Amino acid sequence: MSDIKEISPAQLMLFGIIGGLVGIYLTPIFPPYTSILGAIGAICAVIWGAEAVRRVAKYGLGTGVPSIGQIAMGMGIIAAMFGLAIVKVLTKDPRGIYAGPILALITASIIGFIIGWFAQNVIKMKIPVMIRCMTEIAASGALIIIGFSAAVAGNYDFVGSFIPLVFDNGVILAVFWVGAVAMLHPFNACLGPDEKQKRLLYLAGSTGAITMALMGIAAIMTLGKMGAVTLLVGIILWLIFYKKFWDEVYNDAASVLGTGLIPKTEA
Repeated sequence: MSDIKEISPAQLMLFGIIGGLVGIYLTPIFPPYTSILGAIGAICAVIWGAEAVRRVAKYGLGTGVPSIGQIAMGMGIIAAMFGLAIVKVLTKDPRGIYAGPILALITASIIGFIIGWFAQNVIKMKIPVMIRCMTEIAASGALIIIGFSAAVAGNYDFVGSFIPLVFDNGVILAVFWVGAVAMLHPFNACLGPDEKQKRLLYLAGSTGAITMALMGIAAIMTLGKMGAVTLLVGIILWLIFYKKFWDEVYNDAASVLGTGLIPKTEA
């Protein structure tokens, strides 16, 4: 794994948290026109989560990469439901809904920390970054769940919008599974002796964007024409990110070929 010119975990964490929360909080500003921002925020979280998967999976988890993605979304959906729903119980003020996404993020981080601690100290996985990465993966999973769900519902009101527009019609299943794949697929696709962060991040942006396009299809049912806009923008972002990823693949392949690292015949 190359460590040259890599973006630090702290920078990516800030990118994922700030980008994810800003996108989510801006979703209901001018409904339904700003619903697309929830999906963009979720893409930021996908990029952050995919890099966290990369950091923990480089220790040789192998088939554990898909498992981490599913655990992340499992923790994320529990935290998202708890954080968004509990504000209705704790406060009667309508403005209390604003605390939902942050409370979900905190809840996911706590759950991820606990699971990471058990994996490290009870199961004895002996992965130095396990606790931190599980915390980050769970937190990013919560933002992914909320961001893509908000893009379909038009806001992040759990009772008023998420339940009838995301849960009752089964869209949450797509958010769960496709969101998990968006996070875990980049490292699975890029792993190897010449794996590089830059290539992985572009692919994460691509998987996040195609998930956004799928959410756009779902949003056509709930938000009408604005869902078509989300679909179109998702496809455009997917083409941009995938072209960047493809360019990195070509550059890295040419570098390997030029060094003669891959012999034509065995010695």
